[in-house]
Amino acid sequence: MDRSCIFLAIFILLHDNTLLATLPSISTDEAALLALKSHISSHSNNILARNWSSSIPVCSWIGITCSSHHHQVTAIDISSMQLYGTIPPHLVNLSFISSLDISNNTFHGDLPVELTHLQRLKFINAKNNNITGAIPSFLSLLPNLHFLYLSNNQFSGKIPTSLSNLTKLEVLQLQSNFLEGEIPREISDLRYLTILDLEFNQLTGSIPPSIFDITTIQVIALMDNNLTGKLPKTICDHIPDLEGLYLGRNSLDGIIPPKLEKCRKLQILELGDNEFAGTVPRELANLTALTELYLGLLHLEGEIPMELDNLKKFQALGLSQNELTGSIPDSIFNMSALQIIDFGENKLSGPIPKSLGNLEYLEVLNLWGNNFVSDSTLSILASLTNCRNLRVLTLSGNPLDGVLPPSVGNFSNSLQSFEADGCKLKGVIPKEVSNLTGVTRMSLSNNELTGHIPNTVHGMSILQELYLFNNKIEGARHDVICNLKSLGTLVLSENHFSGSVPSCLGNVTSLRKLYLDNNKLYSRLPSSLGNLQDLIEFNVSFNLFSGEIPLESGNLKAATHIDLSNNYFSGKIPSTLGGLDN
Repeated sequence: MDRSCIFLAIFILLHDNTLLATLPSISTDEAALLALKSHISSHSNNILARNWSSSIPVCSWIGITCSSHHHQVTAIDISSMQLYGTIPPHLVNLSFISSLDISNNTFHGDLPVELTHLQRLKFINAKNNNITGAIPSFLSLLPNLHFLYLSNNQFSGKIPTSLSNLTKLEVLQLQSNFLEGEIPREISDLRYLTILDLEFNQLTGSIPPSIFDITTIQVIALMDNNLTGKLPKTICDHIPDLEGLYLGRNSLDGIIPPKLEKCRKLQILELGDNEFAGTVPRELANLTALTELYLGLLHLEGEIPMELDNLKKFQALGLSQNELTGSIPDSIFNMSALQIIDFGENKLSGPIPKSLGNLEYLEVLNLWGNNFVSDSTLSILASLTNCRNLRVLTLSGNPLDGVLPPSVGNFSNSLQSFEADGCKLKGVIPKEVSNLTGVTRMSLSNNELTGHIPNTVHGMSILQELYLFNNKIEGARHDVICNLKSLGTLVLSENHFSGSVPSCLGNVTSLRKLYLDNNKLYSRLPSSLGNLQDLIEFNVSFNLFSGEIPLESGNLKAATHIDLSNNYFSGKIPSTLGGLDN
């Protein structure tokens, strides 16, 4: 071999060794990960402190995935480990990494600009942390990024228009930050986007109409911002795969576009708490995949379309706080999958259909604040007892004008809340209420109920809130209340109660609010009330109490509101008694 060939071979060998020396290796990855570990000051159960060690192969570390071919780190998943720290720039040396998941921790500070060198990154999940600063515009330099999750952090400023350069992006989730300004129209350049989630920010301006031209989009979530303007009439002409449209709690106006019916795959439509006016479009009945419809807190009028019975998959129907009139169409109750009905605060009238009782999956029924009527025996309650999954029943603010029937005790143990305030209820509270063993809240205030609190009420052993104010309930024995050991709020104001406050009430130590005002109670306040260490509000005004205020009442350290006025107390007010109204 001549000397020139020898020199060439030596040059190639040396050159190759130089290249090998500069190529990334598992030791380079190990150094980068140990740098990350050193920037974490708090570990849950010291998982990383014990496991991320030079004595253990890197590819065996918790949360680390390596490729079988290059034997280098391709993924980090240290989510939900209760980690506290910052993200160091050393991650730039993980040149083979394609997935980074640090979600559900307490990382803070900024995302390092060095991440732009990780050109293989397809997946970044940093949601549910305390990362600050602006959404980094340098993220647009990651050409292979498909998924970007930055929600529930402290990001501020505007959404960078440069994100439109992420031409492969499928998911953009920036919800629950402090982002402001307008939604960049350039986002519509993301032709593979399936999920756009910008909820719970401070975004302003109108929704760029071009957003509704992203043919791959499946979810548009823009709730809880300050968006204005109207929805395009052609909203669903180019987005056939849309499954969820969340635009509630903004300031959008105009009418609800009838052409929403073209989004045939739409499952959830949330437009509530905006300025939309007009009627509920009958065309929505053509959305046969729809499971949830929320149109509450708008300015809708007219009747509930009977055509909605075409929606056989319907699970939730929310039309509260509008100006809807007429009766509830019987056809509504052909939607056998319904779980939630919220018609509260409208101008609906007529009898409450007994066919409601056919909805076996019904969990929440809110008819509050309408003009519904019933027969004198409130037979609608007997029908509703067939809804064995009913958890919340709210009938308040309707002129039902009847007597609570014994059948009220036939509700299943699933019932947790029963409210019938201001319903012109008469007669006594039936003793069968003791069967409502699952109820935690019962409110029957502002009615014309008479008689006593039934002795059987102790059967409601997990009752936490009891509101009976402004009725005509009487009686001198109140110790039946003492058996409600979970009671936190007791409001018996404006009734005809007489006698003394039972000393056993001091044993209901869960009480936080106690209102006994505007009755005919007399004698002394029991010293045992001083046991109510968690009591915040206490009102016994406008009664006939006399004698000295017990010194033990000074133990009510948590109280912020105490009203003892308009009684016949004598002596000194305990110096330690706080929260006393003048």
